[in-house]
Amino acid sequence: MKMGGQVEEAIGRATEALVAGDVELAEAVRQGDRAIDATEERLNEEAARLIALRQPIASDLRTVLTIFRISAALERIGDYAKNMAKRTAIIADMHPVEGATPSLRRMSKLVQVMLKDALDASIQRDADLAADVRARDEEVDQMYNGLFRELLTHMMEDPRNITACMHLHFMAKNIERMGDLVTGIAEQVIWRVTGELPEDERVKADMTSISSTSNEG
Repeated sequence: MKMGGQVEEAIGRATEALVAGDVELAEAVRQGDRAIDATEERLNEEAARLIALRQPIASDLRTVLTIFRISAALERIGDYAKNMAKRTAIIADMHPVEGATPSLRRMSKLVQVMLKDALDASIQRDADLAADVRARDEEVDQMYNGLFRELLTHMMEDPRNITACMHLHFMAKNIERMGDLVTGIAEQVIWRVTGELPEDERVKADMTSISSTSNEG
């Protein structure tokens, strides 16, 4: 899926921009989000046309509906990558917060692998792989919780870190939300293949009470 590749690249480039403090790369990620939005629009138009012309039923209808839902999730993940890039430009000149960037990179890498596997599961119609992706979201939450505590410690030890730490926290929350969206993609794959959504409630290990500004533009 072309859109999946675009989003995988956006996550990787947004993370690379953060690690390197590369403002130009961060801006490229922001501009690249337009291509992701355009791809989503084309996918939705094609899916809507397919419904109108062929009136699919049963598994064929599930496939078309899954396309709608997965493309919407991918678009939101792209938005979160764009939000990360925006904050990278803001904190580029701030004093670095020790240990935070490597932690964010590890979180991001985990989500990238989850996304790749979720998309592979969709292509291969592999419900077992999708279930495995779904289970991995708990690890993303645990990594987020650990980083949240780490950032709080930095802020308490040196108030000069507060602004940078807040931006880093919101970036971590962006990645955590990406993990949730990837998990949603995996659940859609399971539904497409089996006709049923997972019955067990997904475990959420996010123990923080501060939410991100998920509607950032």
